[in-house]
Formats: sequence, C-alpha cells, structure tokens
Amino acid sequence: MKENLQLADLCDLIVDCKNRTPPAVREGETPVGHAIGTPHIGNGKIRLSSANLVSQETFNTWTARAVPQADDIVLSREAPVGRVGRVEPGMNICLGQRTMLIRPNPKVVDPRYLVYLLLGPRVQNELHSRASGSTVPHLRVDQVRHLAVPKIPEISVQRSIAALLGALDDKVAVNERITQTSRELGLCMYRAHLQRHDHRQPKLADVTSTIMRGGAPRYTDPENGVVVVNQKCVRSGRVSLAKARHTVAAKVREDRLLRPGDVLVNSTGVGTLGRVGLWNYDIEATVDSHVTITRFDPAMTNPILGAYALFSIQPKIEALGEGTTGQTELSRTKLGQLLIPLPNSDSSSELADSLTSLEEAARARLTENHILEELRDTLLPQLVTGKLRIKDAERAVEDAV
Repeated sequence: MKENLQLADLCDLIVDCKNRTPPAVREGETPVGHAIGTPHIGNGKIRLSSANLVSQETFNTWTARAVPQADDIVLSREAPVGRVGRVEPGMNICLGQRTMLIRPNPKVVDPRYLVYLLLGPRVQNELHSRASGSTVPHLRVDQVRHLAVPKIPEISVQRSIAALLGALDDKVAVNERITQTSRELGLCMYRAHLQRHDHRQPKLADVTSTIMRGGAPRYTDPENGVVVVNQKCVRSGRVSLAKARHTVAAKVREDRLLRPGDVLVNSTGVGTLGRVGLWNYDIEATVDSHVTITRFDPAMTNPILGAYALFSIQPKIEALGEGTTGQTELSRTKLGQLLIPLPNSDSSSELADSLTSLEEAARARLTENHILEELRDTLLPQLVTGKLRIKDAERAVEDAV
C-alpha cells in the first residue's frame, strides 16, 4: 500500500448527510429507526438512548444516499469536529445534520481498527487543523475524503489491535447495560411501592438541605485538582467522568464539594436540561454553573428514596426549563417548588435497602468502567502509532478484563 494515505484509500464509501434534521416520528406513525446527530456520537460509540425515533418515510428520505450498516463509521464534521462512532449490528439509523457516513473497505482496513485510528491523536489533530469557519469550525466533505492518515499495518495486526481495544470497550458496554438495567429495575420497584402503599408529595425544597448551582471554576491540569462535573457528564440517571475536567481545590467552596447521595440536575442546555444523575463516587468533586446540586435532608427522607423520586418524574423536571431555544434554564426556585412522590417512612426502609444494594452494585461497575476507559485511552495512541508492542498491551488488557 502506498505511503501517503488518504482516508478515501481505506474506504468503499464516504458520503455526507442530508444536512437537515430528520423529523421525529409523529403520533400514529410506526417508528423504524433512530436519527443520529453529533450529541449521540462519541468515543467510538453511537448511543441511541436519547436519539429521536423516525418513521419509514423519514428513514427512506434520509438514507437515500446510503443506508448505514454494521461496521460503518459516523463522523461529525461540525459542532464539534471529529467525533467518531461505529454502527453496531442491529442498529437502524439515519444521519442527522453535521455528520458523515464512512464505509471501510474490509479488504484493506479492519473497521474497528479504523475507528481507533480516527480517534488517535494524529488523525484528530489533522481533523481539527483542517477545520475552518469564522464562527463554527467545520470540515468540508472533500477535506474528509482527502484526510491524511498514517500508514497502517497488515490487516492481521490491525485485527489484533482492534480486538485488544475492543475487549475493553465491550466490557464497558456490558457494564453500562447492567447499570442501566439495575436503574430500570429500581424504578419499577419504586413505582410499584408507591402504588401499593400510602405516600406523600412534599415540595422538593421541604425535604432537602441544599439546592445549589455550581460555580465557574478555573480549569487546571487534567491530572490534578478537584473533578468538575458538567452537564455532559449527567445522563441515563448516572454520572460519567469521561467528560469531566479539573480545578484547583482551594478555589472550591466546601459546601459545593459533592457527597455520595447527592443528586445532580442539569440546569442549562438544549437536549441535556433536566437530566438527573446520582453522585455515588467517593472522590473530591464539584459541579460547574450548569449543574444544580440537590442534597436531601436525612431527617426528612432517605436520600436514596429522594433520588428515585426525582428519577421517576424526570420528564416533569425537563418541562420546567424557561427561556429561548439557545438559553433554556432551570431555576432553583422552580425546582424547589416541584412536588415529588415519596413513600411514607413507616413503609420505606426495606425499599431503601433494596435500592441502596442496586446502587452499590452499579457504583462498582461505574468505577470499573472509569479504570477501563483510562486504560483504553492510554493504550490507543501507543498501539495505533506502533510505540507499544501488542504482547505488552495484551498483558495490561488481560489484567483489566
């Protein structure tokens, strides 16, 4: 294979999206798939949990250029540039705005290896250096096709690298499914308990000791300081540290340091406003100004029951946002006035114990995922550049999974 490779040399197909947002399925229409945009792509994955469902007509219109298939790659070319996600078997998707579809040539490049190559620092730097635009950096389709990529190894070596990194990603995915299932089980238990027993509906402010927005931290070296959680970290009822940053410990007010059992509520943003997540890490952390800390008063209710009360009414929380499309906010006052469904104390201790057990098991999985993702991010650039031998990486992966 030639030395000076371009992305088109490794692919059977590179096509742009329709550059309009696919309309969500309407009442009475049968959903046949999901519409994928930049918020649903990242770190090599495509997440369908928050993607809109679409009708057959919409799906056909938005896939006229190409129907995405397993092992295709979706790349964001604007807002932001360079996000990458692989289409997994069983995914039925069409592309939303600012995305492109890449179909690897399997005779030349292993599809999963190409995902990791695109995520590597050399290609990411190339993508961002090519991006232009006075307001929002973006890539043209031709720039993506002619994107310079490093020389790739033999396909057998590609597959070995992809299998190693993929083993870490697969373990992370399994843990994510387990934690999601545990949350769904917990919500079913919570709602069933409310149906079987008397319950109350106090205002959130009456059962909490703190409802407080975060500050505006000064960010520092990512290896030091206090973790800062932002709205991108809160999703699916949990808090991921993948998008977190760090700040100087001395700059964080003590009352803004997170405690296990705190519930975080996204208070700004389009698509993320109103998301709720339970903080259950035992590390020094705070939140930025886009997230509200909700801390339940143990004298008024068990914090785990308060958390599940908020999970059970998340659509109501999302509906509290006010403002224009780009400046939607959720005020602390409105959040504090929200009525939440709580079990009476004389019937809730067994439920609280069961939910606590579920959350402790989920926390162990999330902690493991944090370690696995850090290991993958360490190994990825070294493997795709050939700086690390596969045998050395294999030992690290075997110890982790």
